[in-house]
Amino acid sequence: MTDKGGDLGAERVTEAVADAVTVLRTAVNRDWTKGPAGRMDWNCLQTAEHIANDLFAYAGQLVSRVQDRWVPFETYLEDGTDAEGALQVIETAATLFAATLRTTPREVRAFHPYPFRSANREGFAAMGVAEVVLHTHDITEGLGLTYEPPAHLPEYVLTRIFPEVQPGPDAWRTLLWATGRGDLPGRAPRTEWKWSNTLVLPTERLTLQGVNPASAADLAAGGDGDFEWVEDGPFEGTREAAGMTVKAYEAGVHRPEFGLFVLVRRKDGRAIGGMGFHGVPDEDGRAEVGYDLAESARGNGYATEALHALSDWALARDDVRSLCATIEPDNAASQRVIARAGFSRASVEEEQAYEDSEPGLRLYVRLARTG
Repeated sequence: MTDKGGDLGAERVTEAVADAVTVLRTAVNRDWTKGPAGRMDWNCLQTAEHIANDLFAYAGQLVSRVQDRWVPFETYLEDGTDAEGALQVIETAATLFAATLRTTPREVRAFHPYPFRSANREGFAAMGVAEVVLHTHDITEGLGLTYEPPAHLPEYVLTRIFPEVQPGPDAWRTLLWATGRGDLPGRAPRTEWKWSNTLVLPTERLTLQGVNPASAADLAAGGDGDFEWVEDGPFEGTREAAGMTVKAYEAGVHRPEFGLFVLVRRKDGRAIGGMGFHGVPDEDGRAEVGYDLAESARGNGYATEALHALSDWALARDDVRSLCATIEPDNAASQRVIARAGFSRASVEEEQAYEDSEPGLRLYVRLARTG
């Protein structure tokens, strides 16, 4: 399979910068230090410096692969740098960042604080595109220029690092609204925001990697979701779960930590299955889990290992008090997995009271520890 993820991110960063610079170069003869850039406290030259610094910083994080903090460096424009010089620095930073994205393996993650303390190359690429298009908007607003990036650029950003934002009819206006830069009919203004990279949960032999809406849409449509799968994967249940993720995203009710995770083997970086939640916890703090593995990966304890990790993580949260799973009566293998992961068979009364259970399925429950 072709590893296309790094190339796509590099293409999007390169395109975003080329498009932005084309617009901004029409005003390089003006003074970029007079007045603010849009709603920013910075002037236009300072905002351009910020764009370049972020692109350099994201490249540095991916190259260093530091897991616990920002690499301690920062870039500045030399005193006396004019607008044209600032654009040259942005182009240089973008070229280095794009090269880094193309050469960074898919499994590499590096520190970023929002919100789960790390990001992969796709997350850094989306953040880079966001910095370029949003701050170009700020600069052009400050300079009185007209700017709108190609629609697929804000869509690239939204489907990767704004998974909780319901898509709107116009991706650019939706992104501006999501970052407090504009209004969107029917939605209250946003005064605070942070983007959201995917959650990754490690186990001894696996990583459970959160699936963003873009990857979910690709999986649901028969693609690989930018994962390198074993030959007989993904199994149909994973594609169905990806479709559920897409529907939740489109409805504006998706929360990435309660979505789909792909199970990836540490030893070879191959995806072997899917696991996740059927939605956010209900008013009683109950969430339902589901899982499947490619047939070639079964019988090795992977599902048990992953379910233990996912369950421990969920039940440690304040908003989750119990987990449940429904299993067909003749699926002995899945029943063994669920039992080894600490779940117990529900009583007949509990099964009858569980509204979401299909007739004939067995209900298993694991409760959060108290005291």
